[in-house]
Amino acid sequence: MSFRVRSSKFRHVYGQALKREQCYDNIRVSKSSWDSTFCAVNPKFIAIIVESAGGGAFIVLPQGNKTSGRISADHPLVGGHKGPVLDIAWCPHNDNVIASGSEDCVVKVWHIPDGGLIKTLTEPIVDLVYHQRRVGLVLWHPTAQNVLLTAGSDNQVVIWNVGTGEAMVEIDCHPDVIYSACFNWDGSELLTTCKDKKIRMINPRTGEVTADAIAHEGSKATRAIFLRHGLVFTTGFSKMSERQYSLRTPDCLEEPIVMVELDTSNGVMFPLYDPDTNLIYLCGKGDSVIRYFEITAEPPFVHYINTFQTPDPQRGIGMMPKRGCDVTTCEIARFYRLNNSGLCQIITMTVPRKSELFQEDLYPDTLGDTFALTAEEWIGGKDAEPILISLKDGYRPPETKAPIARKANLLNKIPAKSSAGGRNDSGGGGGATPVSDKTFQEFADEIRKLKAMIVKHENRIRALEAEVAQSKQTANSVDDTNGAGGDAPAMASDEV
Repeated sequence: MSFRVRSSKFRHVYGQALKREQCYDNIRVSKSSWDSTFCAVNPKFIAIIVESAGGGAFIVLPQGNKTSGRISADHPLVGGHKGPVLDIAWCPHNDNVIASGSEDCVVKVWHIPDGGLIKTLTEPIVDLVYHQRRVGLVLWHPTAQNVLLTAGSDNQVVIWNVGTGEAMVEIDCHPDVIYSACFNWDGSELLTTCKDKKIRMINPRTGEVTADAIAHEGSKATRAIFLRHGLVFTTGFSKMSERQYSLRTPDCLEEPIVMVELDTSNGVMFPLYDPDTNLIYLCGKGDSVIRYFEITAEPPFVHYINTFQTPDPQRGIGMMPKRGCDVTTCEIARFYRLNNSGLCQIITMTVPRKSELFQEDLYPDTLGDTFALTAEEWIGGKDAEPILISLKDGYRPPETKAPIARKANLLNKIPAKSSAGGRNDSGGGGGATPVSDKTFQEFADEIRKLKAMIVKHENRIRALEAEVAQSKQTANSVDDTNGAGGDAPAMASDEV
């Protein structure tokens, strides 16, 4: 009986973890129970949501071996939220801009200078205020400049023009908490999952639901993504709490092409998708494995390739865009994996090839960092495919770019407060002045110094308390010895 092995260039993809000194250590990863990846990555920076006193914060670390290793406890943070940060996302068209959503109901957009932070950053470019409850999801549009989607526990989805701070679209079609959202390849359609177990296809300009269906019967969180050519991939749970994944067509969401049960773990599975290779990586919260699959046009459509095993469970994970991968080593994916010990472990996925030449079949033109549309063009009804770039000569992140100003574009090098839709703390009608920025920075520096001093004094207090306890124990043992020795003469005199 003949046995034919499926032909695929990705059949032997293998994962490899970098050495500890090449990774990032001593990071206090957030202990929030929110189902977020806690990590966002681009070719310039790594952002990780961390535990912080007095509000929410995340840490931003520059990429490269010079910045890897053990991170100091007083490393500058991005910390302007009044509640824990729940989700973060880098802008795909500007590697220095990142958005964050928090339990304080506010979305903030930040500008990170090249080289990273030297002081704690507390002043965002703009505050986006709309949601009445915590904001657990932020997502950038794949082709339009400055278009950001946010979703909160108030069951509302809002699409913003971040350049002006205005809410362009308000979508109110979900009866419960929104778990995930994903734009299709050109950003003309939106896919969401909700606590009511339904996946919905929505027109993002009008908020009209074009299709919906029950995705998975289980009550735990479901996630769904668009694949490059329009298919829908979902992860969720069965009625018996078994983890599942499915593949569906947009015109028949209720009838999955593929539905597979994986295991009985209770962690939510995040599908991380590479549109260039059509590979999907499944990373579950609390898992110690990364499973990866290839999507093809032949049955069974979702082909299992392999599993990368790690010794400890993961709290979160981030995936590098393809333009940040090393084409000289045939690296097709790179993950930044967070664990409970404070380590951000870097894992590379590689196709084994002997040739040192550029492998064109592994690296078709990929998503670049240039937008195809402005926000005004997109909301006006125009769609465009993403602008692709070649990786043949490698990719070098550009210096800080100032996006094209259409109205009062706030995504430039100089942070400024928005008076239209954003919150202005200066009391006037314009942006914050340089003097107030300097004052805020001085306050932040003073707070950081005081925190460091408090930590130092607490350590000293604990050391003194330990010495006092040891001294008391020694004194008590001496007293007991003296007491026992003092009874002997009395006993002798009694006998006499």
